[in-house]
Amino acid sequence: MHYREIREECAEANKLLPQTGLVDLTFGNVSVYDPETQVFAIKPSGVEYDELTAEDMVIVHLSGKVVEGELRPSSDTPTHRRIFQEFAEAGVRSVVHTHSRAAVAFAQAGQPIPCLGTTHCDYFYGSVPVTRTMTRDEVQGEYEWDTAKVIAEAFEGRNPMDCPAVLVQNHGPFTWGSSGKKAVENAQALEIVADMAIRALSINPEPNVVPTYLLDKHFFRKHGANAYYGQK
Repeated sequence: MHYREIREECAEANKLLPQTGLVDLTFGNVSVYDPETQVFAIKPSGVEYDELTAEDMVIVHLSGKVVEGELRPSSDTPTHRRIFQEFAEAGVRSVVHTHSRAAVAFAQAGQPIPCLGTTHCDYFYGSVPVTRTMTRDEVQGEYEWDTAKVIAEAFEGRNPMDCPAVLVQNHGPFTWGSSGKKAVENAQALEIVADMAIRALSINPEPNVVPTYLLDKHFFRKHGANAYYGQK
């Protein structure tokens, strides 16, 4: 089987989604990118997660051409493709899209997820951004492709690996990471902090955001050259 490693990694990551409770029905997909061959594996459209095999994953080149696969790739494939084009140099190897409920609530409200506590700091350096509203022309034109355009706009001047998540306004979350498992973990972390933020805002509509010195402490003890969390 060609592209075996990314096929298997992609299938495994997609099958994790329902186990985390992040998806309803088939509302979610994962892709995994191979920078050497400039192709990525992605979930086929509408296939149940418990039926997925590595052979089912569709292989797509960054140019948009389907390289291998008998099934139709996810309808979100152009979004994944452009995210890889925009963010691969930063280390992004996998992209996850879900309609997880708490994160979607912020996307539908058109609000970023504020950084209110250290759980958030451990995964996301600052607030999780929300994109601008897509224009009529973008929606009626190359909708999925331009979804990634507004994502890239939201990260101008910001390292996407410092905040591996975004909310597409009126739509839902995309996350990414250095592997399929890490991208799914980031999607799960995003849903957790979104739920925590909703609860905190229901108690106090104007809570204090985490001060920079506390954000720095928690984020950089897990990320970067001087990280000391966990085992070597």
